[in-house]
Amino acid sequence: MRDTDTTPADLAVGTFSDEPPWLVIPAELRWRIGLDRIRARTRAEVPELVRRRAVPPLGRLVSTARHLGLPVATWALTERRRSREVSRAGLSRRLRRAAERLGPTYIKLAQIISAGEGLFPEELVSELKRCRDRVPPESWEDVRTVVEEELGRPLEDVFASFERTPLAAASIAQVHAATLVSGEEVVVKVQRPQVAGLVRRDLAMMSWLAPTLVGRIPVASLANPPALVELFADTINEELDFRLEAENMLDIARMLADLGQRRFVVPRPHPELVTRRLLVMERLSGFAFDDVVGMHGAGIDTESVVRTGMIAFLEGAMLWGIFHGDLHGGNLFVQPDGRTALLDYGITGRLDEPRRLAFLRLLMASITNDVAAQLVALRDLGALPADADLQAVIHDLGLDQPAVDPTTMTGDELVAELRRMVKALLGYGARLPKELMLFVKNMIFLDGAIATLAPDLDLFAEIANVATHFATTHGERLSRDIGLAADDIEVDLAGVKAGFGVAPETEGLTYRELQERRDLIRSRLGERAPGDHRRRLRPRHRRQ
Repeated sequence: MRDTDTTPADLAVGTFSDEPPWLVIPAELRWRIGLDRIRARTRAEVPELVRRRAVPPLGRLVSTARHLGLPVATWALTERRRSREVSRAGLSRRLRRAAERLGPTYIKLAQIISAGEGLFPEELVSELKRCRDRVPPESWEDVRTVVEEELGRPLEDVFASFERTPLAAASIAQVHAATLVSGEEVVVKVQRPQVAGLVRRDLAMMSWLAPTLVGRIPVASLANPPALVELFADTINEELDFRLEAENMLDIARMLADLGQRRFVVPRPHPELVTRRLLVMERLSGFAFDDVVGMHGAGIDTESVVRTGMIAFLEGAMLWGIFHGDLHGGNLFVQPDGRTALLDYGITGRLDEPRRLAFLRLLMASITNDVAAQLVALRDLGALPADADLQAVIHDLGLDQPAVDPTTMTGDELVAELRRMVKALLGYGARLPKELMLFVKNMIFLDGAIATLAPDLDLFAEIANVATHFATTHGERLSRDIGLAADDIEVDLAGVKAGFGVAPETEGLTYRELQERRDLIRSRLGERAPGDHRRRLRPRHRRQ
């Protein structure tokens, strides 16, 4: 329990640190004036940014063809017909190099894809992760120019010291450590010069190209390239105004505080030093999110770190309609007291009320194994057309059949089942809408966090704990929002177990055991020779 006489006053409005360099008083932040209008205008620009023109930007088309088309053509001629591993690794490497040459917009897209483990090929994700921290920084002269233009005064009037070498350099901006003349240690996020114009030009190019991919590549159709470009435009357009990012910080800090999630720390944005291209914030420190040895040495319960992160993420999306939209190891670190510092709020998921309720229904239907209700929620989220025959979807996807253990299937059977599922989903017009895409991407990150921080966590027990937490802590809210009383929540993990491909009678499953199963499945898929046309089975009709 904190001493109320020494508790920072702004902890009432956010999950900030206990030792503030300054206090955040939202009503007194001048950079917040008019932000609602700015956010609305920024969002209203997206349809025009992604409108497909009859003719693409010709200069950018030539540049893209040179940097992207030629490497892909070279891969097709030299590596495509080699082994699966060599082929995918070669293509992924060429795509990463092309993104780096094409500049900030494509690097940002590569970074988003790199966080999509499970949504995109493993080789591509691994290669594109290099775009997170290997982006060439801007020159010191350009950084100084942006800082002074935004502040309207010499850099030395504000900062006693300013590290010329950035802590990190990303596609839109780079981050520097600095000290204010008043003595506070801060982090300064500086936008790259001319990036706004480059982004708009590249979005015009992507918007022209994306529709041509629909229907040509099955996986691309499910990913919905036009929606991916719209998501990209929506997020990157907001990222270009750091005042909106600072507001995201305050909104998520308030959400966490109202939920009582004090195991998180959001850096305080500076009361005055926030502009469209400059964001000065509190400097925090801690263990890297994958430094398990260091955390254990400090006595930190890494299982608790994962558990708290999962619940807070779900509560934010389901109950508040807001969540950090770009979770990855570079945006998180754990402080010595076990609290998680959450950084980089450029991509923040915001759900309108109908979609928030759909997400909430989807979570509760998953916990209670109500397949029909899950599909209704997915339809309301836009993953299925409004007129989709949901009972036919259930039948065609085999959701009314007993689960088949994928580890008992051959490589041919696995490939056949994947193709059947994709074909059925495409037949019903399935898409991955942008809100769901961000949500799934974050869930995949949390899945990987369990592998790193809590490999022996019993997944079934944790899912049951999440259900119990929602029922006991938010029972009244569940009843009000979706008419589900806490006493009506009966946890049924049969559907979850089916998703993991294990028998209904399986009592427990650790992440380590799950990973062993996944490795076996990947090896089966890898063993299947390209062009092998042996007879394929339809596993959904098999019984255990």
